[in-house]
Amino acid sequence: MANGEFAGRNLVRKRKGQRWLSKKWKRRTLRLKNKFDPLEGGPQARGIVLEKIVLEQKQPHSGLIKCVKVQLIKNGKIVTAHAVRDKAITFIDEHDEITIAGLGGSQRGQMGSIPGVRYKVVAVNNIDLQMLRKGRKEKAKR
Repeated sequence: MANGEFAGRNLVRKRKGQRWLSKKWKRRTLRLKNKFDPLEGGPQARGIVLEKIVLEQKQPHSGLIKCVKVQLIKNGKIVTAHAVRDKAITFIDEHDEITIAGLGGSQRGQMGSIPGVRYKVVAVNNIDLQMLRKGRKEKAKR
């Protein structure tokens, strides 16, 4: 390693090379979030429900996860969103307009034992899903 009087250029070049090993710096520099994020940088997005699906949990857990396939309005991309909590899936029908948000895994990734699901359902037809579950509000009829 050059540490002499005229080694400044080599030290700078090596430090720049080491930056690529940092995941955060690399993602920011290559703008990977903007390229591949279906929400396009937004915290929430609206979409239309295409179908209800049931997924199995990953090992070592067992159980069925209630999810919906959603086509986003802003760009037409199709994502899978999780209907959080007990009986929440019963308030979601096909062709409803729902609002989705990130599930909260690391780097916008999946959470826990749910395979490939990165989003959760927040509202159905502009009414909060938890209010529907508790019976405080009713879903608007279309």
